[in-house]
Amino acid sequence: MKIIKAKDYADLSRKAANIIAAQVVLNPESVLGLATGSSPLGLYAELIKGYENGDLDFSKVRTVNLDEYRGLTKDNDQSYAYFMRENLFKHINIDMKNTNVPDGTEPDAEKECARYDAVIESMGGVDIQLLGIGLTGHIGFNEPADEFKKGTNCVDLDPKTIESNSRFFASIDDVPKQAYTMGIQSIMKSKKILLIANGEGKAEILYKACCGPITPHVPASVLQLHPDVVVVADEPALKVISEKCPECIG
Repeated sequence: MKIIKAKDYADLSRKAANIIAAQVVLNPESVLGLATGSSPLGLYAELIKGYENGDLDFSKVRTVNLDEYRGLTKDNDQSYAYFMRENLFKHINIDMKNTNVPDGTEPDAEKECARYDAVIESMGGVDIQLLGIGLTGHIGFNEPADEFKKGTNCVDLDPKTIESNSRFFASIDDVPKQAYTMGIQSIMKSKKILLIANGEGKAEILYKACCGPITPHVPASVLQLHPDVVVVADEPALKVISEKCPECIG
């Protein structure tokens, strides 16, 4: 695991975007694993700049998203399908047929999970998987549990996650209580993983994920077992690691 320190959120976004941009340039048919939430917004803005400047071509790129709220249609403005269209896809030359997000409207959870795993498998797996980290240590919507989930699964969201995500909804009661998410095994099969984190609020959980014991109670800690993980975090997010394990950075 390589940990890269960024000065601030803008620097984090540039550094992380450069890693994904390099993947696209080296392999124009790359399979990108994408994430949602506030953390990757700056990164996506940098990728859009790269496309607008003529440096990046997404016409043959394929994407899979980590997760989707169960019960939301793709046109719901709080769905992750909508988020991706508004914050990245409609601004670049990607073929929407090459983009994949779990179907939040599929009532048969077992069927949808199997379908999504098959989609990922059919593309030969993910070349680079972008991840954020939740306050509970969740990656995707893989919440703390007694075991690591394997493939795509339907999960009950942790109350902390619901509270954290309520800022995007009219009220906490409007936040879906379940979601479809790629499982830990699906994520760990990615050839490369890029984890981003910003803000002091993530400092303690980032330390546990990168330097603590590997446990399903901190789902992101499993990334320590992956052979090619890059963590890009700003100084506030690295506060605890800087204090307790400064040699881990760089």
